[in-house]
Amino acid sequence: MIRFDSVSKHYPDGTVAVDSLDLVAPSGQITVFVGPSGCGKTTSLRMINRMIEPTSGTIWLDDKDTSTLPTHELRRQIGYVIQHAGLFPHRTILDNIATVPLLIGWDRKKARARSRELLERVGLPAHFADRYPAQLSGGQQQRVGVARALAADPPVMLMDEPFSAVDPIARDQLQEEFLRLQNELGKTIVFVTHDIDEAIKLGDQVAVLRVGGRLAQLATPGQLLAEPADAFVAAFVGRDRGYRALGFTPAGELATHEEPTIAMGSTLAGAESADGWLLAVDDQGAPQGWLRLAEVDRGKSVTEDLLNRGGTVAAQDGSLRSYLDACLSSPSGRGVIVDETGRLAGTVTATEVLAAIEKRLASQPVEPVGGGQ
Repeated sequence: MIRFDSVSKHYPDGTVAVDSLDLVAPSGQITVFVGPSGCGKTTSLRMINRMIEPTSGTIWLDDKDTSTLPTHELRRQIGYVIQHAGLFPHRTILDNIATVPLLIGWDRKKARARSRELLERVGLPAHFADRYPAQLSGGQQQRVGVARALAADPPVMLMDEPFSAVDPIARDQLQEEFLRLQNELGKTIVFVTHDIDEAIKLGDQVAVLRVGGRLAQLATPGQLLAEPADAFVAAFVGRDRGYRALGFTPAGELATHEEPTIAMGSTLAGAESADGWLLAVDDQGAPQGWLRLAEVDRGKSVTEDLLNRGGTVAAQDGSLRSYLDACLSSPSGRGVIVDETGRLAGTVTATEVLAAIEKRLASQPVEPVGGGQ
């Protein structure tokens, strides 16, 4: 657990970066700091490992006042990931990951074995071990940065906009990998971002800060979307917060319909569909994309180049938002739902999802569930 007790940071020129911050980052959870530029997000983060010293107040790491700990002892308990990974360009990937274990006295064999284990854990192939940072993409370098922060198995991790410098596809992949790792490891994490969507996706709780470093609201992502504390928080979270709040509302028992399909590689001769759209699936029954029968040569077989892949796919145990998005993005207007194995479970329509939303709102207030979707 990390606790801020009336923590402030004032600079000699009169600038107030953080002002009387009180909050708790629970053990084993992700607490995200978010807010506009100049709100003290990074300053608050860096005060935890004393890269910046507070002007007043106390930061506790479990039951220890961090100001009483030698900085080297404090930082050995804390992994730190920054925006551009901060890798040593002249060291191999394996040696970059092994940096902290070697510094704290691990023998080289043990440190390198740990590095190889983490390379795999963050989703990078083993042959990357002997490469150098310049030979990796930005997203791959960020994975190495996360692995390095995990190398000595610290109980706490600080992450300062670690995914903001990569392209949107890589960023989404990094976020998913990060959530997978956290589910396995259960670290106490403080994460800084300027992106409210990232905060909502990753956080177990989100701390919205105002300019001047004052806490505007601390809440779960679902609570933040459903019940912003004031006009500032409502404006920062965004006008589409009602739609995003559906991401924390499970679809529950919303029924799906059996959907006619055609197997990849099958001939199109004789293929029929009531509305002209037919869903293609692979040998395992996983949906691959939609076929518009009026636009294909019936003498051909079903191949990837004939498919419309515009629609998203929702998991059977997903949220109302994922169901609705699957419907709205589908060229056929029917949302594709898959089971836990990725096989087609059926389809739903936007009308059915909207009816479920209306029923939920009419029966009770939306009760957000958990964080990080």
